[in-house]
Amino acid sequence: MIILGINETSHDASVSLIKNGEILFAGHAERYSKQKNDWYVNDSLIKDALQYGQPDHIAYYEKPLLKASRLLLRGGSGDWKPVFDIPGVPRKSFGHHYSHACAGYYTSPFNDAVIVVLDAIGEFNTSTIWVGEGEKIKLKYKQNYPVSFGLFYSAFTQLIGLMPNQEEYIMMGMAAYGDWRRYYKEIDEYFPEYDQQKYNFHKGINDWGMVITEQDKFDIAAAVQVVYEQRLNQFMRMAKSLTGKNNLVFMGGCALNSSANTLLWNIFDMIWIMPNPGDAGSSLGAAAALYGKHLEWKTPYLGYDLGGEYPVQQIVDGILKDGIVAVATGRAEYGPRALGNRSILADPRDALIKDKVNLIKQRELFRPFAPVVMEEFASKWFDMDFVSPYMQYTVKCLQPNKIPSVVHLNGTSRVQTVNKDQNRGLWRAINKFYLETGVPVLLNTSLNIKGKPLLNDENDIINWEKAYNFTICR
Repeated sequence: MIILGINETSHDASVSLIKNGEILFAGHAERYSKQKNDWYVNDSLIKDALQYGQPDHIAYYEKPLLKASRLLLRGGSGDWKPVFDIPGVPRKSFGHHYSHACAGYYTSPFNDAVIVVLDAIGEFNTSTIWVGEGEKIKLKYKQNYPVSFGLFYSAFTQLIGLMPNQEEYIMMGMAAYGDWRRYYKEIDEYFPEYDQQKYNFHKGINDWGMVITEQDKFDIAAAVQVVYEQRLNQFMRMAKSLTGKNNLVFMGGCALNSSANTLLWNIFDMIWIMPNPGDAGSSLGAAAALYGKHLEWKTPYLGYDLGGEYPVQQIVDGILKDGIVAVATGRAEYGPRALGNRSILADPRDALIKDKVNLIKQRELFRPFAPVVMEEFASKWFDMDFVSPYMQYTVKCLQPNKIPSVVHLNGTSRVQTVNKDQNRGLWRAINKFYLETGVPVLLNTSLNIKGKPLLNDENDIINWEKAYNFTICR
């Protein structure tokens, strides 16, 4: 049985294709259309997916009638329906939060877990708790709109001049540069309990009343991050108490907050966050929901295939010579973070490299970068006793003076660990760099310009090299 999962008419449309539990393909619409956060699937994406098989079923990631009802209640027309279809292929829709839950649980290594989904809003749900036992998923708790972790965070993202539903990750990075104590009291009043909020944040923050300076933006971001972490801690402890489970599956857009995610290791024994926990991951979640059993999760490299061998020597030679290289090879990552196949890699020992890479990417100079470290060295360079193959946790760096370009102002790093099985080519490149320098770490960031999708295919490589006079290793 081949199932095509679809997520569209929301930020970051995607499709996934599974066959008898094997994930054959999963890709983002924006990387084909070249439109950041594209809401709709496109012919190029569908054509690429269907190279791996013709679907017997289509699975859609949310309930159209419920979505239309909520839009109508908000004052919209309610005239909403999915766009993509294949005539003659049966189609089934699943609840938005259920698709998130299935994406997480059915890709996880667990047969017994609590599943927490936190986002801005699905059809009506904003926070849900599920129990996964064997192949069954059951709802245990729900919180509906307008009380929402995601809307709280997005509203303050907008308040400080960033784009809601797109640039929350920038505000998370800004938090390291701010003094959370300046605005903690005011912001805590907006979100005093995990199930209580001052008002509907979908309409933004409408009563701040103070002029916001550039430094205020960083201080507000820091306070929002602290309040979010405190409410998340309360909610997760409630979820554990409610279900009695020691394994956590965490999904929804809120699961992309790597700084907060680290705190969850104080509550649960084991944690699984699928590397695409936001809405784009729900195309796979819908397919998994229809399949109804665990999938064969092997790798996040599920998108467009450039082919080729990983250019290990070219990467290391380039970094040792110039400090920075770009690499595009093999299959594209499924998820918002580049994990070595569509990456800019750089020497973490040079403190000036961070600014150089930010200039290449046309980003704000304060923006931090992630280290990718050989898994066997992770605990010696970072304060962690768990692996982080998908850049999902922020931890204290133990040797910040040696790798200053990947350490935040507060001494932490958003770490990616890599082993031989996960991405053998990337591991070999870091190992070669380690043998030359004694440092088993590289700077890793996405191969794109701010506001543009990750590079995807051969034309993207050609256009990049022409525009920026920057050769890509491949």
